[in-house]
Amino acid sequence: MAQNRTLTGGLIGCGYFANNHLHAWHEVRGANIVAVCDQQINRARAAADRFGIAQVYHDAEAMLKSENLDFVDVVTQAPSHRGLVELIASCGVHVICQKPFAPTLDDARAMVVACKQHDVQLMVHENFRWQRPMRAVKAASAQIGDLFFGRIVFRNDHNVFTNQPYLATDKRFIIYDLGIHLLDLARFFMGDIHHLFCHTQSVNPQVCGEDTATITLVVESGATCVVEACYFSHLERDVFPQTLIHIEGTRGSVTLREDYDLTVVADGKVTTSRGAPQPPAWASGPGVAIQEGVVAIEQHWADCL
Repeated sequence: MAQNRTLTGGLIGCGYFANNHLHAWHEVRGANIVAVCDQQINRARAAADRFGIAQVYHDAEAMLKSENLDFVDVVTQAPSHRGLVELIASCGVHVICQKPFAPTLDDARAMVVACKQHDVQLMVHENFRWQRPMRAVKAASAQIGDLFFGRIVFRNDHNVFTNQPYLATDKRFIIYDLGIHLLDLARFFMGDIHHLFCHTQSVNPQVCGEDTATITLVVESGATCVVEACYFSHLERDVFPQTLIHIEGTRGSVTLREDYDLTVVADGKVTTSRGAPQPPAWASGPGVAIQEGVVAIEQHWADCL
């Protein structure tokens, strides 16, 4: 692929979270979304009008045949991912796919195989590790020696169901939708996972699936990491969507507290700083850290291509 040229992209799925993707693509250097697609054509047209995108489709195959695309951003729900990724790969087009990547391991493996067979790049839009506070924790952890313990906590009672009502009716919830972000953070900080123990609970009677999970991970180095996820924690102060982090190493520790206060203890020296996000101009509401992470991961994708 030629360097110093603008990549052309399409986007499939113009629902709730796609607004963050489309805003972010406007911030990305070297990539431009030229077409959007949604089975609900009015939703695709609304997204195109809002973001100044010329081409609108309700059929993914038609978009791929009509447009000369370098990549496609898949922002649909997980059950549709395998068919879309296999279709996009068969057209020789690179694909970045929202999480959850797949509802089954077989689907996930099939998508990876399809992209390898057609020699296209594939990335999961796993954006929590791209949040500025998470990258600050990762950088600081290099100062504290060999890591042996971590805790990643995301507990609140934020109403995520207004914008995403299907989350209340899906049979799988907290791990499928949120917990995978936290597990990816565990891999980002501590390394790949060797084995785990998980206990889930269904506490909120209004939610079909599990809404609380406690997961103990043992990573390949032998270190331990505890992941806590809950959307039914009635706390004195709700800090959604902040993720709280504590990591211990042989020479010290790194702790990310509420309001992004970052404390590093290394070789007996204590330093404090703010790891707060620097949201883009369009960001709003409590999710600004997540929105900034969307820009960062999409820029990384474009840079790699």
